[in-house]
Amino acid sequence: MSVVNELLCAGPDGSINFGNHLLKNKTKKEDFEFGGNTWKVKTYTTLTRLEKNGMFVYESVPGTSVFNFRETGEGLSFSVAGAVDAQITLGLATDSAYAVYVADELIGEMNTNLSGKLSLSVELGAKEAVPVRINSTQ
Repeated sequence: MSVVNELLCAGPDGSINFGNHLLKNKTKKEDFEFGGNTWKVKTYTTLTRLEKNGMFVYESVPGTSVFNFRETGEGLSFSVAGAVDAQITLGLATDSAYAVYVADELIGEMNTNLSGKLSLSVELGAKEAVPVRINSTQ
């Protein structure tokens, strides 16, 4: 099972990798400069949380390891690994509709609430990282 040993790092393709779901103690990395933004991650077995410029981006319960996280004008994409199934909350545009794909299958269209949050569950466990893609339908 894959983890991000550096907690938060840039990928060679312009994406970022973050989180380590195997850490027993809460660990964080702050002030990571990437793409003109300042990123912060807090991660351990119970939780993984990512912020960009002080704003919420990603949270999973329990903790996860995230690979190839990329934001675009249409949404975002990443692959996620963890020891058990995870509840993931994402910070997106407020009151907007998104098509949500998990393991390359459309699981449905979901709307963000007034705070721009979208929540989904991903089956993980002993599997390799599972791809997730969120595309705006507007």
